[in-house]
Order: sequence, then structure tokens, then C-alpha cells
Amino acid sequence: MTDTPSRLAVLASGGGSNLQSIIDHFDALGSDAPARVALVVSDRESAGALERARTHGIPAVWLPRERSHELGALLAEHRITHVALAGYLRLVPPDVVTTFRGRLVNVHPALLPAFGGPGMYSHHVHEAVLRAGATMSGPTVHFVSEKYDEGAIIAQWRVPVRADDTPGTLATRVLAAEHFIYPRCLASVCAGRTVLAADGTVTGVPTFHVERAPSSVPGSP
Repeated sequence: MTDTPSRLAVLASGGGSNLQSIIDHFDALGSDAPARVALVVSDRESAGALERARTHGIPAVWLPRERSHELGALLAEHRITHVALAGYLRLVPPDVVTTFRGRLVNVHPALLPAFGGPGMYSHHVHEAVLRAGATMSGPTVHFVSEKYDEGAIIAQWRVPVRADDTPGTLATRVLAAEHFIYPRCLASVCAGRTVLAADGTVTGVPTFHVERAPSSVPGSP
């Protein structure tokens, strides 16, 4: 890694469990961590992600929807080099997408390009998966573009859909897989190993080994 770790901002609208997985993974890497979480931003004042950030001594900012145009300046103020969306339910302003192209990453709780787009978040995704009779689901980590869930895919982890699944049980297993692959993908992007090329292709795609995943993570990449 470089002598100066990347400065990662995490944007979240909810409780911040993916934020916690990122913090924990980077902490586990210790001096080998290619980045540190330097800012957490939420569009909801009561978001648990903000409290998680404060607990870890990370600057936490509430930026309501009507001030979303200020996001770019906020990221610049905190000298942010990379951005991760972790359950962030707002469309990122175009200037931020442009500035951070190739350094702006999201995780989606389905196997894109299926079950993506506006309105496809949280339980809505899992309900749609079950209605469609899909036999596989799982998270997708991708670079962010100007359109919801259409950026270049970095990695996916396949989670089998069970016959007795409810949106809640499926969500629990997909979230466990998110917590495993998302921090590792972010580390690879922040280290410059995973790169979005000018033609939209992704090079240096990270690989995952089932035997190295915790027993709580179902399925396979």
C-alpha cells in the first residue's frame, strides 16, 4: 500500500451495518489497510450510521435532501479520495459522479442487472426476487454511474433462494454476503488494484474463496 492511505467517505441512509463491516475490515488489515473511513454522510438525521461513525471517532455529517448539492464541497473539505454508498437512498449528484468516476462504489442486494433501478432497494428488491421465482440472488458491488445500478460490475456473490424464503430471511443471508465482499472490493479499489477503464471495463477484479468466507456467508461468488 502507499504511505498515505486513501480517504474514504461512506454515504448511508440507514443503520450502517455495511459501514461497520468496512470499518472492521480496515481495522483488521491494520497497517496494510489501503484506506481509512474519513467521513460518514447521511441524508437522515436519525440514521444509525451517523452514531456508528461518532462511536469510532469518524466525522459524521447530516446532509438533508434539500442540501444534497453541497455534497461535492463537503467531500473536498474532508479531502476525500474515494466514496462508498452503503444503503444510501439518494441519487448521487452528477458533479460527484463525474469527479469520483472510478472511485465511487455501491453495493446492491441483487444480482444486477436484474432487480435494479429506481425503487429497487431494501425489502423491495427481495420481494421482487421472490415474486419472480428466481433461484439465485446475492449482492453486486459496482462502480456508480449517472443511472441507478447501471455502473460497471466489480463482483457478485451468489446466494441460493430457498423455497421457504421470505423477504426477511433472504435479506438476512444476502446482507451477510454483502458484509463479506463489499469491504474487500473497496480495499481493492482504494489500493488501485481494481480499476474502471476508459472503455467501461473493470480490470483487476478481486477474487473470493468460499473456504475463506465465514460460515455465516452462504453461497459462492
